[in-house]
Amino acid sequence: MPNLEWSAALELDLPVMDDTHREFVDLLALVEAAPDDTLLAHWRTLVDHTDDHFGREDQWMQATRFSSSNCHSVQHKVVLDVMREGLKHGEQGNLAIVRQMAHELGIWFPQHAQAMDAALALHLRRVGYDTATGEITLPDALPQEVIHGCGGSTCSDQRAEPATA
Repeated sequence: MPNLEWSAALELDLPVMDDTHREFVDLLALVEAAPDDTLLAHWRTLVDHTDDHFGREDQWMQATRFSSSNCHSVQHKVVLDVMREGLKHGEQGNLAIVRQMAHELGIWFPQHAQAMDAALALHLRRVGYDTATGEITLPDALPQEVIHGCGGSTCSDQRAEPATA
């Protein structure tokens, strides 16, 4: 049984993002179920899919002033780098590392989707961003300055105002 299964809890009300995330979950399940002789082929497919997936999200962030240097994009880079490193180890015969990484991705992904990707999906809807064309239908809703945090409350640049009595 896969470590992660698609559920309504992962839906973000942005169809292209939800479809990509569902594909990620399905590909991860294939990796987890793969016998040793097909494990690396499935892992490569997952790495390629993730590269495209993260690249599109990073492009959307940049196009809508979410910044290309925010913690969301940095997390994409780190996770993808680790996945590629896992592929190298797998190609050297260490399939256990690939299997462990697949397990860890199943733990990491829901939190990433429900926090960082949810904030991005909300932002994209607010500015009327068309993921197919790149058109922004509500340009007045774009932030005046680039967002440098992830867009969520856990890592924004906003500082809480001290409470007054």
